[in-house]
Amino acid sequence: MFKLNLKIALRNLWKNKTSSFINVIGLAIGLSACLMLLLYVSYEWNFDKQAKNWKNVYTAMTNVPGEGNKIAGTFNGTTTALGPLLKQNLPEVKYVARMDYGKKSLIANGQNSFKKDSKFAEPNILKMYDYEFISGDAKTALSNPLSVVLTESTAKTLFGTADVLNKSVRYQDKENLTITGVIKDLPENSSNRFDFLMPWSFYEILDPSVKDLNWNNYSFVTMVMLNPDANIDLVNRKVEALVKANTPQTPQSQPHFLYQASKLHLFGKFENGQPVGGNIEQIWLFMGLAFGILLIACINFMNMATAKSEKRAKEVGIKKTIGANRTSLIFQFLTESMVLTLVAVVLAIALLEICLPAFNGLLSINLGISYFNAASWIGILGIVVSTGLIAGSYPAFYLSSFNPIQTLKRKIKSRGILTVSLRQVLVIGQFCFAIILIISTLVIYRQIQYIKNKPVGFDVNTLVEIPQDGELKTKFELFKTEMLKSGAVASMYQSSVSLSHHGRNFMDMKWDGMTKPENTVMFNQVATSYDFIKTNGIKLLQGRDFSKTFASDTSAVMVSASAVKVFGYKNPIGKKVTIFGDNAYIIGVFDDYVWDSPYKSNNPQVVFLNQKQTGTITMRLNNSNNLQSNIETITRITKAFNPAYPTEITFINSLYQEKYKSEKTLGILSNLFGGLAIFVSCLGLFGLVAYSAEQRTKEFGVRKVLGASVANLMQLLSFSFIKMIIIAIIIAVPISYFAMGKWLNNFEFHTEISWWIIPVAALGTLSMALITVSFQAYKTAKANPVDALKYE
Repeated sequence: MFKLNLKIALRNLWKNKTSSFINVIGLAIGLSACLMLLLYVSYEWNFDKQAKNWKNVYTAMTNVPGEGNKIAGTFNGTTTALGPLLKQNLPEVKYVARMDYGKKSLIANGQNSFKKDSKFAEPNILKMYDYEFISGDAKTALSNPLSVVLTESTAKTLFGTADVLNKSVRYQDKENLTITGVIKDLPENSSNRFDFLMPWSFYEILDPSVKDLNWNNYSFVTMVMLNPDANIDLVNRKVEALVKANTPQTPQSQPHFLYQASKLHLFGKFENGQPVGGNIEQIWLFMGLAFGILLIACINFMNMATAKSEKRAKEVGIKKTIGANRTSLIFQFLTESMVLTLVAVVLAIALLEICLPAFNGLLSINLGISYFNAASWIGILGIVVSTGLIAGSYPAFYLSSFNPIQTLKRKIKSRGILTVSLRQVLVIGQFCFAIILIISTLVIYRQIQYIKNKPVGFDVNTLVEIPQDGELKTKFELFKTEMLKSGAVASMYQSSVSLSHHGRNFMDMKWDGMTKPENTVMFNQVATSYDFIKTNGIKLLQGRDFSKTFASDTSAVMVSASAVKVFGYKNPIGKKVTIFGDNAYIIGVFDDYVWDSPYKSNNPQVVFLNQKQTGTITMRLNNSNNLQSNIETITRITKAFNPAYPTEITFINSLYQEKYKSEKTLGILSNLFGGLAIFVSCLGLFGLVAYSAEQRTKEFGVRKVLGASVANLMQLLSFSFIKMIIIAIIIAVPISYFAMGKWLNNFEFHTEISWWIIPVAALGTLSMALITVSFQAYKTAKANPVDALKYE
């Protein structure tokens, strides 16, 4: 029976080439779009879930107290004292590992040197994560302070081979480290990525302050693995009690809690100390988009199948007359659907492989399907079977329900209001989805443009920065003299952080006239050298920049306008503030600029003179010179001063472009798949027009014989469909307006939903629908009426 149904299915597909082609193309696009989006969703969903015991791995979080007993912010920075305290006092804790945040550091094999992502960690980190050792032993790899674990690609970059156990590399051109392990490259969807890993004991040698178990410096990450049977709520209550018992309690005391490490990527947004979502909102959106496009493709299949019902009616009537039951007919039509879906999935996978490199390039990730993975095939087959059943179910039940007597007499009637309503609901639903996508895309684009065009507070166009590594730390003044003499730069300064940075926040701040005994406002700190304002061009509202002519500037500060508001000073110049217990005097007030997120107000900022805190050198290029010659001169002088390190020149404007990455991804995916949804929807509309035209062939023939014009017939055929599109617009507009309004409210700084977006989306959709409908309507209206009436 199955073999016969398969033959009939293949014969029908071949006989109706046009409709089969449209069905296959629609389903292939829907399936490929769905698979592509689900690959991205899977990539994001599996962040930090590579370890066998990932459910038991937690990161210690810190709540920052704010006004009125509320939590002002939550972050994953902790002190050095927290880890040992938890390990000694909590029986639920299996392992604890302290880590730094990581940075790019120099690692070299002779003259072969590179800046790679480095991290310091305690040995227990190797027990928490399932790092796959190619060589070396995880139990002893971080035992020796002067040791290092390399990833496979780093080993090959430095030595040309992964067989490098017990060989030496040079770190930061200062220390020789012995390679005690080589591991497989870490997956991209891991927050604990590194190119080489060094022992915490080596970190304590480099920076003796790390060895001090203090409760003041929140610059470290504490990872904790709990026993499988541990109750996290009970553990967090114990953590809170332990920290209170071991630290002096002040209004600035910052409570800690443990949070599942794998959740931080998608559920990393906190309000008042509680998780309230995060990137997971985009994941739900993309999942809805994926299955929405696939559902539109399935609706298209239903429309095209019912459009050919007139031709299949006799077949159904004859089969029923000679004894076929409804079950066998349903099975036949579902077989046709599954065959067509299988053809479509082959084409979909081909489309996916063709488009995936471009998709990866757009999102700067590396997605791919593992064809030797059973889970991949189970997922693909699950989607294929579901698609085949969903797409084929309505036509199968509809066609198999025909009365054999009526079908043989060519009297197929609509089965009442329900059938008509269902078909209308399908079309209205399709176009509702498409219109919501168009409006959403336009709003997202407007928001990105609004933030991009919002002034950052200084001219970023001719600013560049380089990391202050090696000799550039001790020879900065000489380096600055050579740079200015070369004419490549107009001015420059060093600072502890880049102009665009995250972190470096503190609360140990006091000022005259404070209403509370302790400060509860989070400030940001920048240590810098002379020519800070002169170089970056931030607007100075009052006072002056740091100057060598004033020896007292070593105890002076410049503050942002928002900091002055917190202090409540009307005439801030010369006023005293206390930072970390030291008195300082305000010599300048600058306008607030964007140094962290462009979507919300940044913390008030304090800039002080301290040339011992190094990190980044910022330069303003000389506009009178050619850009390329400026870069070549900077590279040459930097290499002469610091030959061990590669020269890394970063344009400041590129750093600010990175701040829009998340919204840019959302915009790209909305544009791309919104366009696909509209295209597939128009295919469905074409199918429905074809269905209607086929049902009304005789009617149009009679009307044409009686004198109806082509325009009259086109209007007659098109009106009902245009009416459905208008209904879809009426339903979609308030839904999209509400949804995008809620999305925009996530940002402190956001655009408004412009009035023109609604008519543009409505007219755009209506125009595409009209083009689709008009094509089929014109073809039907121009048909010879004799062909429609010759059987009467």
